[in-house]
This record gives sequence, C-alpha cells and structure tokens, in this order.
Amino acid sequence: MLCFLNEHTRRVSKLINVMNANVRRLRELHALSQRELAARAKLSVTTVNRIEIGQRKPMPKTLRKLAKALDVTPGELLTEQPRLME
Repeated sequence: MLCFLNEHTRRVSKLINVMNANVRRLRELHALSQRELAARAKLSVTTVNRIEIGQRKPMPKTLRKLAKALDVTPGELLTEQPRLME
C-alpha cells in the first residue's frame, strides 16, 4: 500500500509541476504579465504567482479559469506538450 501511495504522490507531483510550467510558458507566449493573466482569469496576482512557482495547487475551478484565460483546455494545462497557439 505504501508503494502505491508513493507512486501516486510522484505522479501527482509531476502533474502539478507540468501545470505550473505550462501556466508560465503560455502566459509568456501570450505576452501577459502575471497581473494581466490574473485579471483575465479573475484571480489574484498572488494566486497566479504561487501557482507558477509551485506554492499552490489550484482547485479545478481555478484551473478552468486559467485555461480559459490562456485559450487552452484544462487538459492542455496538464499535458507535457500542450498545443502551441497559432
């Protein structure tokens, strides 16, 4: 059981790291500041910053708001290679 939990924890941690990097990468690709992304997503700048640096794990609602503001699906934020915008 402990082995399963450790593997699950590693997978979740990897997923969160991918999402953090994608939020930052896509924000920069859109040439948005954290403040601008926060305004588009109706989140605080602190929330966006903490997500990007891995100090906060977003709730599903927050993930959806970020995805919409970045013009991707929530699933794409959790994918290692989300589509690039045209």
